[in-house]
Amino acid sequence: MRSLISIPLLVLLSACSDFGYYWHNANSHLELMNRRVDIETMLADDTTTPSLRERLLLVQDIRRFSVARLDLPENGSYSSYVELQRPWVVQNLFAAPEFSTRLRQWCYPIIGCASYRGYYDESRLNAYADELRAEGLDVYVGPVSAYSTLGWFDDPVLSSFIAWPEYRLAGLLFHELTHQRIYIDDDTTFNESLASAVQQRGTELWLRSRNREADLDEFSRWLAYRREVIALITTTREQLAAIYAGDQQDAAKREQKARVFDQARAEHDRVALRHGIASGYRRWFAAELNNAKIGSVSAYNSRLNAFIRMLDASDDDFAAFYRYVEKLGELPRQQRDACLDAWDAVNGNTGDICPAAGGLLTAEA
Repeated sequence: MRSLISIPLLVLLSACSDFGYYWHNANSHLELMNRRVDIETMLADDTTTPSLRERLLLVQDIRRFSVARLDLPENGSYSSYVELQRPWVVQNLFAAPEFSTRLRQWCYPIIGCASYRGYYDESRLNAYADELRAEGLDVYVGPVSAYSTLGWFDDPVLSSFIAWPEYRLAGLLFHELTHQRIYIDDDTTFNESLASAVQQRGTELWLRSRNREADLDEFSRWLAYRREVIALITTTREQLAAIYAGDQQDAAKREQKARVFDQARAEHDRVALRHGIASGYRRWFAAELNNAKIGSVSAYNSRLNAFIRMLDASDDDFAAFYRYVEKLGELPRQQRDACLDAWDAVNGNTGDICPAAGGLLTAEA
């Protein structure tokens, strides 16, 4: 489920109650960085397996495309490889009140606040999750296959995602590199929706450029399925909000909450069947559903359509798109959200959608 989630690096130590947490993350990340092996070195090594060699060459191809066509950073990221001993690199923790899908925020040095907390150490993670549950919070823990250090380090290719289907591998690299290109402090939804938009459009363009029609069809089918799943989760969140805003007793709210989750599971099965998806989000829905889990998805996708429409308006001129997005990111939060609302509502490029961000989005803007 979490190819779409990125966790920023927490590298600065803080003289506060979270000193141990920052120390843990800094040490774990630096240990991972020290294990990097240059991809060119691996390609020249006769002991590199043919399957891994093929994948590393694919990464290099994707990386060249990301620079030439998507105007993403040309740096040392994804020029090295790390073999992990587990299927995830970190795990993200989300928390929300029992009767709200509004996620708890944590604030960090450098990057500002975010609606998740990442851990390399599972025992440390579980201990903190238990503390939050003891406070009466809904808690969700999701495995993370990759993360971006926002350009502070040259991020490596990891064994946790190297074997993914090619279009998913390409999309993940485009997503994480977008965080290096643009990152707005204290706005998880903006950052993740932007990266997801570049991931989606970039993957489509990459597949077309490689004449991968079969993969493009599969990707289009996945996008259609995913859109319905996100819409289902959004509807579920709205249903929960209506329940929580009511004046019923807590016991009645819990019963209705459980019923809404059961309905969501049944509806997802129908959606997956309609699109012929064998796996997808089946495990995600089959496991425990709670406010934190529902909230985590909404936080990463609610502005996706706005950014996709900006790309449409720019005719996929990514340099112009980034210039516009950077101006948008400089606006005060309320004004920025109003502009995103306007882009979300528009159907095509109809004029000055957001004059405060430079007006009409064009290659000359």
